[in-house]
Amino acid sequence: MALYSFEKSKARIAYASQYLPGGVNSNYRLRISPTPLVVERADGPYIIDADGNQLIDYYLGMGPVILGHSSPSVTNALIEQLKSGLLFAAQTEVEIAAAGLMCELVPCAERVRFMSSGSEANQAAIRLARAATGRQTVVKFEGHFHGWLDNLQWSVAPSLEQCGPAENPHKVPGTIGQDPRTGESIAVLGWNDLSAVEKRLARGDIAAVIMEPAMCNMGAIAPQPGYLEGVRAACSKAGTVLIFDEVITGFRLAIGGAQQLFGLVPDLATFGKALANGFPVAALAGRADLMDQFANRGVLHAGTYNGNPLAMAATIATLRELAEGHVHATIERLGKQLMQGLTEVLKHSGCPARVQGFPGIFHVSFGVDSAIKSYRDLYGIDRERYVRFTTALLLRGVRALERGAWFLSAAHDERVIEQTIRAANEAMSSLG
Repeated sequence: MALYSFEKSKARIAYASQYLPGGVNSNYRLRISPTPLVVERADGPYIIDADGNQLIDYYLGMGPVILGHSSPSVTNALIEQLKSGLLFAAQTEVEIAAAGLMCELVPCAERVRFMSSGSEANQAAIRLARAATGRQTVVKFEGHFHGWLDNLQWSVAPSLEQCGPAENPHKVPGTIGQDPRTGESIAVLGWNDLSAVEKRLARGDIAAVIMEPAMCNMGAIAPQPGYLEGVRAACSKAGTVLIFDEVITGFRLAIGGAQQLFGLVPDLATFGKALANGFPVAALAGRADLMDQFANRGVLHAGTYNGNPLAMAATIATLRELAEGHVHATIERLGKQLMQGLTEVLKHSGCPARVQGFPGIFHVSFGVDSAIKSYRDLYGIDRERYVRFTTALLLRGVRALERGAWFLSAAHDERVIEQTIRAANEAMSSLG
């Protein structure tokens, strides 16, 4: 087959670098092989780039696009809301309706606050937990990402040399320029290690434990049997607020998020991404007695664009479609088909590899073939060869994240999955 070319994207990125650092607006879009793409439009499971290439998309905006690109239901809702106005510095019926839907669908949601990004939602959750408990220290876990701000950007992707002992991990800053003093109120543990959580919480000084309930930022790792239940019990015993960061897992693993899938209710949970099929909106939801402290105890939460009517219209349209059930049924069926197909391709190629996770968000790792249970299990991954694989896929019309994550939408169909598996087979053959 003829391989795709990306010369126009490459040229546009070079031009954009005169105005945007690196030609992009997020560091996670830098240095993509063979070039960061410039996208002109998207439809269903496809994006169309500056070179006119129609690419099967498994980035899906880094996870938000669960219904597919340019979803008619979301687009129509946005058009209708545009006729009524954009921003009022007041409440609207559409935000009340969106909050009501979330409270119906999410197990922990007795109250909801909306905002613009997952980073903001996690900051609001941490502030609320500290106000409620009178404590300062927050437990987070190696490999878990809760936004790019200094106080939570610790041990997100530390190297093996930086990590320290598994039983007492080092706190590793995530970026140059980070304020080291923010680490004073963070305790880092290894995830899926219940005894470590129980031991740390027994000291009685932890305001909150924040975690991805399934570790999807790195590796698509499920909690070990009894782990979430044990953490829930330890938090309740210690008077610690349990926060689930469901920015990735929310509405993607199940209509009620990972908390519904695993049957475990946190005190607070944050949401974003699939909440509005790509529109910039996030939410903090949780127990009424905690959430109402924003109103009755003066815990500050603010934002000019919180509850933006367009974002709320997109939220309602997305949640209503998800609530019908067909989206998750489609993703469940086709995600399993794709995972199995990729597993067979990799096995046939002789490449040691692991495909694991969930139908809507799974992870492909080269260089390992055993189950990945924690962040440190990811050190055996052959990242260089995997990037060569995703580059070979892109040249054949399939766009997959270089970090190993694959997202599916309801717009992917049997033909698209079969085409992807064929492209994967050719890509592996090309690597030799």
